Amino acid sequence: MLQAPPAQPGMREDEIDTPALLIDIDALEFNLDRMAALLARTGTKLRAHAKTHKSPVIAKLQMARGAVGQCVQKVAEAEVLAWGGIPDILVSNEVVGATKLARLCALAKIARIAVCADDAAQVSALESAAESAGIRLPVLVEIDVGAARCGVAPGPDAVALAQRIAASRHLSFGGLQAYHGSAQHKRTIAERRTMIQGAVDASRRTIEQLHQQGLDCPIVGGAGTGTFEIESISGVYTEMQAGSYVFMDADYARNLDESGAPVHTFRHALFVLATVMSAPKRGLAVLDAGHKAVAVDSGLPLVWQRPDIRYVSASDEHGKLDIGSETTMPTLGEKMRLVPGHCDPTVDRYDWYVGVRGGRVECVWPVAARGGMS
Repeated sequence: MLQAPPAQPGMREDEIDTPALLIDIDALEFNLDRMAALLARTGTKLRAHAKTHKSPVIAKLQMARGAVGQCVQKVAEAEVLAWGGIPDILVSNEVVGATKLARLCALAKIARIAVCADDAAQVSALESAAESAGIRLPVLVEIDVGAARCGVAPGPDAVALAQRIAASRHLSFGGLQAYHGSAQHKRTIAERRTMIQGAVDASRRTIEQLHQQGLDCPIVGGAGTGTFEIESISGVYTEMQAGSYVFMDADYARNLDESGAPVHTFRHALFVLATVMSAPKRGLAVLDAGHKAVAVDSGLPLVWQRPDIRYVSASDEHGKLDIGSETTMPTLGEKMRLVPGHCDPTVDRYDWYVGVRGGRVECVWPVAARGGMS
């Protein structure tokens, strides 16, 4: 059931009903501008990952700053973006099942739609769906560059699949999908560089073999918030698929730079606003934000700008805080911002973003693709 918005424009932040999903608009705009500036130096393009924000509004802000399009993981997400006016969408994932494929191909009537494949049977199914829809569907070959998830082996196996796609009257070979998800949260820059160098080498070798067979490779896509600065200067990758940079969660903020200090390329822009609902004894307070309000798969949230207060455990509707011995106890009704450990699944818990600037609500945006699992 769609929930009523927890705030209205003009409200003070302390008037927002909780739990609520907050965007600091100043920080969001900083992150958008920062990514655009960083990629402008490299000649690579941004195809931002909308599985993070699930919002045509934010997608349009990214594209206004030069993004060539968006990528998504699910057909349902592609539908919301296409219906919301986004003209160029890659489903950076495999799509299996006749119903999903028909939905995917239907979107090609209102947007440029592309998809990934790593198996000849998938290609045959895509071909049949595209023929039925009367379209020519771009298909990227996903290669396994080290994540051991989806993807055909780089080299001859990938080339053979690309040839199968290129030979179809209803498909076109769109390039390579070469995302190394396992590298994104390796803490040291040395670890990240080593893993991505392997991805670069595998992609380069596959491109060379494609060229030997007379196949161009228009797109080499991949990279994430943790590694895009490496792929973008590789001379191999053409599109960066970073998503979390728009919000910067607590886990990405644990990655380290050359000096061994936390990376500060982007600012925290996404928060869960919570209320102190109980303070039963000295050293303990309880927020109205537990598992249902904030994802904890990548670690517990941080209490924003309060290192003296730690979020120590979550249950369904409660978040326990450990209050430092020198810290004044919070009062009932006091509001606190939490920085989620993992932004993507946290966003998926909410129907609305509440955009704040200067302590006031500036906008309320729907999380339009929330729950898009199909």
